Amino acid sequence: MKKRNNPLPLLNGVKPSYLVLPHEKQFYGLPLLHFLCIRFPFVGEENWRRRLNSGFVVGSDGGALDEHTLFEPGKTMFYYRETSSEDEPRIPFEEKILHIDEHLIVVDKPHFLPVIPSGRFLRETLLTRLRLRPELQHLNVEDITPLHRLDKDTAGVMLLSHNPATRGAYQTMFQNKTVWKTYEALAPTRTDLPYPIDVVSRLVRGEKFFTTQEAEGEPNAHTTVELIENRGEFSLYRLTPHTGKKHQLRVHMMGLGMPLLNDALYPVPSEAGSEDYRKPLKLLAKRIAFADPLSGRERVFCSGFCL
Repeated sequence: MKKRNNPLPLLNGVKPSYLVLPHEKQFYGLPLLHFLCIRFPFVGEENWRRRLNSGFVVGSDGGALDEHTLFEPGKTMFYYRETSSEDEPRIPFEEKILHIDEHLIVVDKPHFLPVIPSGRFLRETLLTRLRLRPELQHLNVEDITPLHRLDKDTAGVMLLSHNPATRGAYQTMFQNKTVWKTYEALAPTRTDLPYPIDVVSRLVRGEKFFTTQEAEGEPNAHTTVELIENRGEFSLYRLTPHTGKKHQLRVHMMGLGMPLLNDALYPVPSEAGSEDYRKPLKLLAKRIAFADPLSGRERVFCSGFCL
């Protein structure tokens, strides 16, 4: 895919967003402001007017757009997302850089920190923070891209690419499932199961769009669960996912009658924004291993966090 030329620079680590104006005849000849107010009413007309007149909303040529600019179908507008400080409090945990080379950045992500900007999180994300780290300024920080997913509630080791020329080789590892990830978790003790136990089921979107649930049908998710240490009421488990479905580990452990300690989504979702920083989800991406697609050598990275 051809890289889109972005006329705006990073702003405090935040990469500009873009929107391609649709071919919708009802907006032809009307102000761009009118379209934005109809399409994104939650932003509000005064906010759109202020943003359009700020000089930080531009077209592909870098020319500033304003409240008098007319809607042009197919035109691309570039802009910076905004969140208020009330919507985005400081997350009081720090990421740790484990490794940097000419292709990869390996990071230990803390609990509660989202990986990429989305929803109410913009500045307090792993990606935005990394773009501001002094020890990474010798790189083209705009090119830093996560190679896989990790829920904001989960802590642990993550791989990111900063070299577009080799990114595809590392992405292919995940597509071909030649990356081995191991997690640790704290959950209620069950000594009646024949560990290691393989959980195989079908996972689908839950009743709430942000959740996952098990359903009848052909299995599409597989997790191996091992008991590492019996600690009384709760025990330490090793979880090995063989597939990568959303919330797979959390749902499989709940299905065994062992919901993860401090899980804010399972079995009952908590209200968004009600995070208790004293009670992180007890799930840790402890280890990631793979054969490097460029050198062929085995590489292993481990989280320094523990549960």
